[in-house]
Amino acid sequence: MIQLRGVSKTVQSGSQPLTILHPLDLDVADGSCLAIIGPSGSGKSTLLGLIAGLDSPSTGSIVIGGQDITTLDEDALARLRGEKIGFVFQFFHLVPSLTAIENIQVPMEIAGRRDAAARAQALLDEVGLHERGHHYPSQLSGGEQQRIAIARALANDPPLILADEPTGNLDSSNGRHILDLLLQVRRNRGVTLVLVTHDHQVAAVADERLVLRDGRPVRGASTAVEVPLALSARKRVDGE
Repeated sequence: MIQLRGVSKTVQSGSQPLTILHPLDLDVADGSCLAIIGPSGSGKSTLLGLIAGLDSPSTGSIVIGGQDITTLDEDALARLRGEKIGFVFQFFHLVPSLTAIENIQVPMEIAGRRDAAARAQALLDEVGLHERGHHYPSQLSGGEQQRIAIARALANDPPLILADEPTGNLDSSNGRHILDLLLQVRRNRGVTLVLVTHDHQVAAVADERLVLRDGRPVRGASTAVEVPLALSARKRVDGE
């Protein structure tokens, strides 16, 4: 699903170049869950933005679903994001002037789907907020807003969900509910899920973990993905 080869990101800081992400190779299989973990400034959100096509790498190639996105222009990247990628953010990014169900409809209306209203209601049901569709974001709790954001991310049935600190703005109880919902979505829909987090407990539920520090994998690019996950955590993910 995702393949990175020699991907790096360098920006200009004053008169000096600043490397945010050093050259990285990474493979993420279809239907798997990867957690990218590290402290603030480690390069994890930069990496997620590169995978999303929201920024361009300084070097290397990024392939999503067989398509090298580093060769695409802005219009093609926008189409790819609309069709193949769902986003979940730490601060929800709902449109405050739209109701919950209208927020969910936005990606479908952009895509020209005629079933937007009915599908938005079905997605509300899927995230457990059947009766909250007419409420505005300001009338919803943080956990409810994040559920709406997840429903919006699923609007066009993307095969890839990118979540940047999805539990970071929630208390531990709501955070656990959101994490469980994302894992349920991954299990039921077979999507590939990439989570950025600084929380080791959140990272523990992933199939694989990529640990970054100062823009580098902590064990070197070739061995950065930590596969040996505790059996108990894997059972929670797979429902075995």
